[in-house]
Amino acid sequence: MRNYRKLFNYLVHYDRFISLIKLAFPAVVCMLKTLEGKVTEYMFIDSTPMAVCHNLREKRHKVFKGLAKKGKTSTGWFFGFKLHFIFNTLGEIVSMTITGGNVNDRSPVMDMVKTITGKLIGDKGYISKKLSADLFAQKITLITKIKKNMKNILMNTTDKMMLMRRSFIETIFSSIKSLNTLIHNRHRSPINVFSHLFAGLINYQIRDDKPSLDQLL
Repeated sequence: MRNYRKLFNYLVHYDRFISLIKLAFPAVVCMLKTLEGKVTEYMFIDSTPMAVCHNLREKRHKVFKGLAKKGKTSTGWFFGFKLHFIFNTLGEIVSMTITGGNVNDRSPVMDMVKTITGKLIGDKGYISKKLSADLFAQKITLITKIKKNMKNILMNTTDKMMLMRRSFIETIFSSIKSLNTLIHNRHRSPINVFSHLFAGLINYQIRDDKPSLDQLL
């Protein structure tokens, strides 16, 4: 500060910085939209929870009152939101949406694939005859494993190999979470929370070391 005082003339106080985040929110949303990845032949769809508080504090939570919902994943119950993503084989976010934690994974799929064609790989939670038919009408093939009570279906070798790589999406989620993007238990404003979230996703999108399935093949 003594030798380079001129470089610090435009730094804002922390409280002022917090208030300015709200003004930057539209620009952050637009930037994330422009960084969406390209559509590839195979893409992966999945969701991940974004808890906003501990389950024991659910009834006392005020910041997201009326917005956050209680949901359940394979790892247990949480209170917050679900982030639904579609990734390409380069590890890039192609499409995303945010819902309450109690929303079924299948519900937002059709809204997420409006500009997408190709093959979509998901887990058993996306199994639905109606969803598969709706996607097929939009030139999208949904590929999932089958449940124990379902008949086996024929699948070409490439589709089967890509389905075996579905755990690739967990590598992507681990990479995003390593940036502390999904930690929101200290925020006091919904806009600040989503600004933090989108800024973290922008950080992920512009990284050169994103997980890429093309490197593994």
